[in-house]
Amino acid sequence: MSLLVDPDIERRVDALELSFDEQGVDPYGVRKSDLAWFYTTLSRLYRYYFRVECTGAEHVPSRGRAMLIGNHSGGVAIDGLMVIASMFLEKDPPRLAQGMVEKFIAGVPFASKWSARTGQLTGLPEHARRLLEDDRLLMVFPEGARGTAKLYKDRYSLVEFGTGFVRLALETKTPIVPFGFVGGGDAVPTIYNAYKLGKMMGVPYVPFTPYGAALPLPIKLRVHYGEPIVFEGTGREDDEVIAGYVETVKSRVRALIEEGRRAE
Repeated sequence: MSLLVDPDIERRVDALELSFDEQGVDPYGVRKSDLAWFYTTLSRLYRYYFRVECTGAEHVPSRGRAMLIGNHSGGVAIDGLMVIASMFLEKDPPRLAQGMVEKFIAGVPFASKWSARTGQLTGLPEHARRLLEDDRLLMVFPEGARGTAKLYKDRYSLVEFGTGFVRLALETKTPIVPFGFVGGGDAVPTIYNAYKLGKMMGVPYVPFTPYGAALPLPIKLRVHYGEPIVFEGTGREDDEVIAGYVETVKSRVRALIEEGRRAE
């Protein structure tokens, strides 16, 4: 193992309850060696740069399938990385939170390799269903790229949630654990999104801040997990019923954001 890997992190990687083979690779292509490097880097950002405050991690099941649902903000996916870090560092045994990344990532050579080897899959319904059926921990941001595109003035708002996550939760009998993430829009205070430039670069947009590039500031971040929500159904309910369930989750996420803001 590289000298750059924290021995404590390496031990926690060993404690992940995943089916690694003799080469340290799980059925999804996740590599223990890459996880150790990844989490060593994340832990330093989590503990020392962003000084993340995590509450309610006990609400996330220690084993079995669950879906983490929260708000998106901050120009780039800092929130996703810190949620992944919180599940690894705050849970005992640690858990690998696996996210549904934007499809454009698959076309970026380094990013696609990194995401695959650390368990982050392209946001396709079949990937999400397979993870849940294998009793994994799935992280979903129902706002998608529209969430990270929020400008600084709208950083605490919520845009429209997709509905697919609720149907999937119903179909797979999966508890939804809502969370509110606070500080992403302060760490990357976006004042303008260049969509044409983004299209040229193969990404949804390029965010700009008052100081130019969207480099994150060392702002204290907070993530607040709420109690699991379990809906009864099959996933084939009318759109009106699903919309009501989505609004329930969205309201809970909104309340958790406000709890986080009061702690600032």
